[in-house]
Amino acid sequence: MTPMEHSDQLDAAFAALANPTRRAILAQLADNGEASVNTLAAPFDMSLPAISKHIRVLENAGLIKRGRNAQFRPCSLDTEPLQKVTDWTDQYRHIWEARFDKMDSILKTMKETENE
Repeated sequence: MTPMEHSDQLDAAFAALANPTRRAILAQLADNGEASVNTLAAPFDMSLPAISKHIRVLENAGLIKRGRNAQFRPCSLDTEPLQKVTDWTDQYRHIWEARFDKMDSILKTMKETENE
C-alpha cells in the first residue's frame, strides 16, 4: 500500500468513526459478531435506509465486510483498518503520556499546597 493509499484509508476510517451511530454499529458487531442490517438497526430510532447509509460508509471505509448467506448479506467487523488507526495513534502515545504525567505532577503539587 502506498503512503497515499494508507492516508486515504486512515481518512476514511476517521471520518466513519466520527459518527456516534457508526461507532455504535461497530460496537454491536464487536460484541455480537456477524449481524443483519435489521439486527444492527434495532437499537436505533431511524429508518432502515438511514442505517443502510451508515453501514455503507463503514463498508467503504473498510471497517465492516458484507457476506452472502442465501438472500441475506450479514455484516461483520473487519479489524485491519482499526489496527491501522491504532498504529497511527500509537506513534503519539508518548506525547500524551508525558503531558498526562506533567499534569498529574502539577495537580499533586496544587493539592499539597492546598493542604498546607
